[in-house]
Amino acid sequence: MFDADKGKLDSGDCRLNGGKLTIGLVQARFNEAITNALAAACKIELRALGVPEENIHHVQVPGALEVPVALQALAESAKYDALIALGCIIRGETYHFELVANESGAGVSRIALDYQLPVANAIITTDNLEQAIARQSDKGRDAARVAVEMANLLEDIG
Repeated sequence: MFDADKGKLDSGDCRLNGGKLTIGLVQARFNEAITNALAAACKIELRALGVPEENIHHVQVPGALEVPVALQALAESAKYDALIALGCIIRGETYHFELVANESGAGVSRIALDYQLPVANAIITTDNLEQAIARQSDKGRDAARVAVEMANLLEDIG
């Protein structure tokens, strides 16, 4: 149920019951302090939503551009109810930021659409490290909630 006071779904909502789900996480190691915090928050939230520890599979890749290919490999295995992309791209002084942000985001979306599989995109893009630190825990938790809710929705539709 939606809690209007909090502006989010109540944790007792069946849409957020992860008890029967298997979730794959792909974490980029670049900006590892941030992505480790994203992954930790995400895993804590997945467990809080009832996803069994043994049903949370976590892999790491070098950077955000490698996330989509790992997501694709997980999707092709047909073992997962939802996937989560974790990464951190911090703006630099060159065009590289836009390239990595745009291409990784497009790749993540393409996997979700091509495989009709929920993929929560928690590859955060910020102007500086301080913004990344401020977002790391909330985005990790949000990604877990999105993955569980969307997996349940697609199960209901299918």
